[in-house]
Amino acid sequence: MTANPRIAFLASQTADAQAALAALSRAHGQHQPEDADVLCPLGGDGFMLQTLHRHGALGKPVYGMKLGSVGFLMNHYRAEDADGSLFERLAATEPAVLKPLEMLAQTESGASVGSLAYNEVSLLRQTRQAAHLRIDLNGQPRLEELVCDGVLVATPAGSTAYNFSAHGPILPLGANVVALTPIAAFRPRRWRGAVLKAETEIRFHVVDPYKRPVSATADSHEVRDVVEVMIRESRDRTVTLLFDPEHNLEERMLAEQFTSG
Repeated sequence: MTANPRIAFLASQTADAQAALAALSRAHGQHQPEDADVLCPLGGDGFMLQTLHRHGALGKPVYGMKLGSVGFLMNHYRAEDADGSLFERLAATEPAVLKPLEMLAQTESGASVGSLAYNEVSLLRQTRQAAHLRIDLNGQPRLEELVCDGVLVATPAGSTAYNFSAHGPILPLGANVVALTPIAAFRPRRWRGAVLKAETEIRFHVVDPYKRPVSATADSHEVRDVVEVMIRESRDRTVTLLFDPEHNLEERMLAEQFTSG
């Protein structure tokens, strides 16, 4: 990265994020994402994901700063960054290269809806009745019937989020695997999910979708009334997140596994 990179500051609508946007833009200038060397979202993890979905195709490195309620994917915001220290922080960052998941959902109406997920793709029951799902891996039936509230597939970066809350494993960055985790599985009652190679093609078939409707959500993009959902790691999309060396993403993921809180 150049000594004084061109930065595109992007902020959520919170008062703190908007104030930081004004201060940082005054100190370092403001550039459009297409013209910038680095994107700098100001907010929480939700806003980081919005930024990745909106601008990830540009291939620009992303250095987020926490000005929201949850900031696992963000760096700490420091008021002194508006006085010129941000360039020094950027020069010292460590990169983490992430690959999103591709979701292709088929709906009852016959529509095909595609989306990317940097955290996870989740299938959830839409009514009081449990979902009935069949799971195929690389075209081979692997689980004939999963009766559950839902199921999700998480990337390593997303494994500490919804996946971890559903008792799924935390995955190391660079391990080239994804987590397949059930949500309140009723049958098989003791099935805890699986860790799969990242290139595995996972296909969910919804059994009796009219009586037991299911939705699929890629990060925050929801598709209702799905009948089949295919998920695999993207073959051509990556995103590079930048982190301060004292608190990089790999260290945060390790800390999550050794905390008692």
